[in-house]
Amino acid sequence: MKIAVVGASGRMGRMLIEAIVNADDAVLTGAVDLPSSPNIGADASQFLGKPCGVRIESDLARGLAGAEYLIDFTRPEGTLKHLEYCAAHGIKVIVGTTGFDDAGKMAIAEAAKKTAVVFAPNMSVGVNVTMKLLEMAAKSFATGYDIEIIEAHHRHKIDAPSGTALKMGEVIADALGRDLKECAVYAREGVTGERDPSSIGFATIRGGDIVGDHTVLFAGIGERIEISHKSSSRVSYAMGSLRAARFLADKVTGLYDMQEVLGLR
Repeated sequence: MKIAVVGASGRMGRMLIEAIVNADDAVLTGAVDLPSSPNIGADASQFLGKPCGVRIESDLARGLAGAEYLIDFTRPEGTLKHLEYCAAHGIKVIVGTTGFDDAGKMAIAEAAKKTAVVFAPNMSVGVNVTMKLLEMAAKSFATGYDIEIIEAHHRHKIDAPSGTALKMGEVIADALGRDLKECAVYAREGVTGERDPSSIGFATIRGGDIVGDHTVLFAGIGERIEISHKSSSRVSYAMGSLRAARFLADKVTGLYDMQEVLGLR
């Protein structure tokens, strides 16, 4: 698999590069970063102590020359531009970026009519198995249990709640026949009144270098059930991204998520 990475100098970009250069069935063909990055022109895997001969480019066309796949964990505005280019040039895309609004999600769906796309708020295999467990649990705890989603991430994360937490909320709401937009509660302060039993609450923590922790609490009378996933390294996101690329090998167009990649749907 000939893969390019955008955001090559960032924490996730470097983890992706390391996973690609160490994979038996993948080769890094391109690396792209912002023109302001001090690493422009440097070897993309130099930080590993084993150069790969691929230079970090600021120009998207040069960085994607020869690529079959692009893996993107950047920001919504940048990802949409990259996706437009890939759709026009037949490059398959794995999107791990979070924070898209409804218009952004629609743009991704449109691009998927021209090229194959895996779009998921979290590429971790463990998180996506957790999503399936939450779907099963929600159906069993449909009445008599209050549902709260607690997530924690590092101080640099710019969106809240996390895309993963929101996806967990969507999975639970769908399983219960609810619309998350109508039942989600994102903030509580002051005299809030008694909790609406049909609501799904969210709590957000930001601090330090927390990679990503998510817990869903089903609180009933006399018992509490917690389903948690905790990430100690971004390597799980990188390995999941490679699994998504392998899934797209025989796909030309279409929009997929990690549930489909893992055969959970």
